[in-house]
Amino acid sequence: MNPINREERRQKYIDLNFINRLHEKAEDKLEDIEFLLNLYKDIFNITYNWMVVVDPDGYIIMINKRYCDFIGISQESAIGQHVTEVIENTRMHIVVKTGQKEIGDIQEIKGNQMIADRIPIYREGRIIGAVGTVIFKNLVEFDVYVKNILKMEKQLEFYKRELKKALGGEYTFESIVGNSDEIMRARELAHKVASSKSNVLLLGESGTGKELFAHAIHNASVRGEYPLIKVNCGAIPAELIESELFGYEQGAFTGAKKGGKPGKFELANKSTIFLDEIGDLPLNMQVKILRVIQEREIERIGGVKSQKIDVRIIAATNRNLQEMVEQKTFREDLYYRLNVISINIPPLRERSGDVPLITNYLLKKLAGEMERHVTEISPSAMEALKTYHWPGNIRELANLIERALNLVEKEAMITIEHLPYYIRKNFQDHKIINLEPKEVKLEGSLKEIIEEIERKAITQVLTETDGNKLQTAKSLGISRTSLYEKIKRYNLDLLVK
Repeated sequence: MNPINREERRQKYIDLNFINRLHEKAEDKLEDIEFLLNLYKDIFNITYNWMVVVDPDGYIIMINKRYCDFIGISQESAIGQHVTEVIENTRMHIVVKTGQKEIGDIQEIKGNQMIADRIPIYREGRIIGAVGTVIFKNLVEFDVYVKNILKMEKQLEFYKRELKKALGGEYTFESIVGNSDEIMRARELAHKVASSKSNVLLLGESGTGKELFAHAIHNASVRGEYPLIKVNCGAIPAELIESELFGYEQGAFTGAKKGGKPGKFELANKSTIFLDEIGDLPLNMQVKILRVIQEREIERIGGVKSQKIDVRIIAATNRNLQEMVEQKTFREDLYYRLNVISINIPPLRERSGDVPLITNYLLKKLAGEMERHVTEISPSAMEALKTYHWPGNIRELANLIERALNLVEKEAMITIEHLPYYIRKNFQDHKIINLEPKEVKLEGSLKEIIEEIERKAITQVLTETDGNKLQTAKSLGISRTSLYEKIKRYNLDLLVK
């Protein structure tokens, strides 16, 4: 045999084998493609939403079985027809012309108002068709969906608030209520220093809102995403305060937890620590905190090495730290380290003009928490609150409002009868002092003077009784008919219920 013919024949057989292998691969590929196409077809037909696909001229290419079942047509009959002949009130043919998608459009089909999306399909910059999807079969279904979403959003907000409380409080500068000059100055200074890294010393009587300021400063700072770590220095026994602040290693002392425990300063790394009642801190602990401020590091009890920390300190006290420094009960060097920025929070008695604002804020807040439908406080009750000296400050006012809410029954208003005896007694004493005889010049005729005194007396009693005409008449010792005539004569209608 000719060697050349033998080589040609061999090459021919090789080529044939190669073609056979290609053919086999092609068959495998076609099987894969067929499998995927059938899978897409099944998904398209069983999907919950109704779907239709049209070509650039608006003719149906694909429509799923669920859609056809609702319309009352077979898929075979629908495919190839113009979309307007199959689906009433459709806009699919318009979308392929405009190229503008339509989201959440209400479309009526067979008397049902549905919500549909229509989206054009682009390939290489030109429209090759559009897909339409019925998202909600009717508005009731949509309403249920919206309600479920709103419910989930409320739950999410609730959990976020609870998490914020657990991590360090939800209070901001908007929570500091009042527009008196004293509180405005304190709030403005706190807002200015919130963004700095400097330590802050909050000074004020018990119940003035020092912790509220600490939360607001922390939450307005770059550290606000981390939890505010709170420590009440006066509430922790002296023998436990070191382990509470700095933590301990395993086996550091009898009863120490396995694995040890981090302290408050360690937990406050990259965040803020609020040292409340700093004036109650023992001298030996003052030295350790001074070292933390100076060295920016801590060491657990029983530990053998220190660890660096980045902590901002907000301290608070109702004591006079300067006097304590002079008496050698508070370290001078620590005082100056903490007193980089001091904010004096005024007592409530020095801003009595804020009492109505704070009262209404607390009333709304507490009534919501207690689920009590009480929306207002009577003028005389508010006046009584304004005249009180508030030794317990805002904390005392909050407790008083909560007490009053528990006493209110059918009324939707807190009246003076719902206030404690000492508040009512103080109000009565205040009125008596203000009604003591004074030298005044009476002008006009005797009749005019008597009428003026009568008008003032009726006005005062109407205010005290919250406009109750029956009680006012009894208190003045006159009939209701006589009282009605005098109210009309003196134009006091605005004071009555």
